[in-house]
Amino acid sequence: MAKAVVDQDVCVGCESCVGACPVSAISVEGGKASVDAGACVECGTCVGTCPVSAISQ
Repeated sequence: MAKAVVDQDVCVGCESCVGACPVSAISVEGGKASVDAGACVECGTCVGTCPVSAISQ
């Protein structure tokens, strides 16, 4: 696995990933999700939660 990466062009800022992340490594800044790579544990939960497939690993 790898750290989660958000495609800023696809993200709609719905915050689904924020609530799903077990380590609170995701926040929404400027209407787009942002992943704190230092906090990300590479679990992939956010990837499956994003309704527009804006997050990949």
